[in-house]
Amino acid sequence: MNDILTRYERNPIITSADVPFECHAVYNAGAVRYGGDYVLLLRCMGADGRSSFGLAVSQDGYNFEVRPEPVMVPAEEAPFAAAEERGIEDPRVTRIGDTYHIFYSAFSRRGFQIGLARTRDFVQFERVALTTAVDYRNSVLFPEKIGGRYVRFERPNCGPAPGIWISYSSDLIHWGGQEPIMAPRGGLVWEDMKIGPGAPPIRTERGWLNIYHGVMPTMNGCVYRLGVAVHDLEDPRRVIGRARGFILAPREPYELLGYVPNVVFTCGAVPEEDGSIKIYYGGADQCMNVCTGSIDDLVEAALADGPDDSL
Repeated sequence: MNDILTRYERNPIITSADVPFECHAVYNAGAVRYGGDYVLLLRCMGADGRSSFGLAVSQDGYNFEVRPEPVMVPAEEAPFAAAEERGIEDPRVTRIGDTYHIFYSAFSRRGFQIGLARTRDFVQFERVALTTAVDYRNSVLFPEKIGGRYVRFERPNCGPAPGIWISYSSDLIHWGGQEPIMAPRGGLVWEDMKIGPGAPPIRTERGWLNIYHGVMPTMNGCVYRLGVAVHDLEDPRRVIGRARGFILAPREPYELLGYVPNVVFTCGAVPEEDGSIKIYYGGADQCMNVCTGSIDDLVEAALADGPDDSL
């Protein structure tokens, strides 16, 4: 399973040295295609530890140029200012129609909430709403309505081993119908502490591809890896396949050493017309990287191990 993805030989693709404004670490970027370009919405950590969002653009998906200024910084006006006083983090970008919707983590002294922003051109960004109460760590939006409603995976910080939940909305602002759909599996040490959404789900012929993260505690801190599951197209509550092995784990120096060591963490993946996929991921909370693979291989790996039995 650790060979199902291929790291780009010139990783990292973006480091803090490539960012033209103050930035001590750049990681956990949302990823999407816009026109003919690849776009990364970067989490950029400043000297005070607070994060803002930068933007990087590439024609080939590997060589990126970062814009000279952040495109979103922590808000200074209500109602967002109080929720974002400690920064904005880990954006996930989903295109629906001609609008790019961004779920991001708003961080404050009271915990995490999920903010929603949107853009049509990656020049003007508009905050829409805070879509959760405290304490929700991350959310990913499906790229289409299912059963007439918007759908998202989310990760509330609740219970001894937080897992992935699902919720629904008619307007992208008010969400309900929450229920847990995936939990950490205690028999699999690599994800027995907690799991959470990674990249926004990708539609395939056999189901929704869900690339998520799993966390394992060690005597030297937590280790973050990536896993894969497949959900029913009509009812994504149903996890019809979930690989027991991880698909990517910290191995290279840029994944092992950094602001937070032993971390690979994705907020975005780009499917290609030829059936391949580019998964963009942060390494050690320090730099941006990319790996590639086959969508069919990921789906098959999840389905081969059978339906989820964690709940």
